[in-house]
Amino acid sequence: MYSFKTSVEGDLERVETRVVEALKNEGFGVLTEIDVQATMKKKLGIDKRPYKILGACNPSLANQALDAEPDIGLLLPCNVVIRQEKDGGITVAFMDPVAVLQLVEGEKIADLARDVKSRLERVRDAL
Repeated sequence: MYSFKTSVEGDLERVETRVVEALKNEGFGVLTEIDVQATMKKKLGIDKRPYKILGACNPSLANQALDAEPDIGLLLPCNVVIRQEKDGGITVAFMDPVAVLQLVEGEKIADLARDVKSRLERVRDAL
């Protein structure tokens, strides 16, 4: 598996606010936000359910990772997906950094990946 997730009650905007706040509490900021629903409508004329991708980054941990492996930027930031399901429920899914960063050899990266995962799991649990 390359992700872990949770179901959250509320509308997408409120859930997004909660996710961003929980990320902040773990030292993450949101660098990017992609509104997939709006993009698909604009570019392809397709109506989709609400779906957002947040690019989350903990600057201190990202800096350590970049110092250990300069090309690791290809695997950053940590993506968090907030999507509305068919039944109206909201799912928040997190990239599993341990699964993704195992592509990079080295114990320092493995240690960082475990740290990031535990922080993201705390974000999930806080929701």
